[in-house]
Amino acid sequence: MTDDLAARVHRVSHLTGEFVLRSGRVATEYFDKYLFEADPVLLDEVAAGMAALVPDGTEVLAGLEMGGIAVVTALGRHTGLPCAFVRKTPKPYGTRRLAEGAAVAGRRVLLVEDVVTSGGQVVLSAGQLRDLDARISHALCVIDRQEGGTEALAAAGVTLRSLLTRADLEAAARGPA
Repeated sequence: MTDDLAARVHRVSHLTGEFVLRSGRVATEYFDKYLFEADPVLLDEVAAGMAALVPDGTEVLAGLEMGGIAVVTALGRHTGLPCAFVRKTPKPYGTRRLAEGAAVAGRRVLLVEDVVTSGGQVVLSAGQLRDLDARISHALCVIDRQEGGTEALAAAGVTLRSLLTRADLEAAARGPA
């Protein structure tokens, strides 16, 4: 199933050209997460695959703005776990919360992201949520681009699990050996 899923995600979301990443680095290929997130059938299959990777004891799934929101919502349907929606910065109006939805204080929270490259935003969000007393030891992503994110998260005390890696997607694009 993962090989077929990897091939479909690659087919739907892999773009070539010149793309500036969050880290500022320029890449010649890009996985446009919004293309697989916008396909409800494919997103549901992605979430079903991710459900098996949720660590035991997780109490809240926390999706990071913006791409992680769709993923965490779909994942919540498969796990039955409550979801929090994490902003990059709290809005200066309304509830003014960093995390909307499920409460995170004192709970074991799994960070959920769509694509991890350097891991920078996940590390920042982990720190912000820990300041709110969330207990964070793991993050889960759809695609790990394998460009330092795993190591950056480990340095922040967070273990990254991924449904697919860049290597998985490249192998799927090549087809059966």
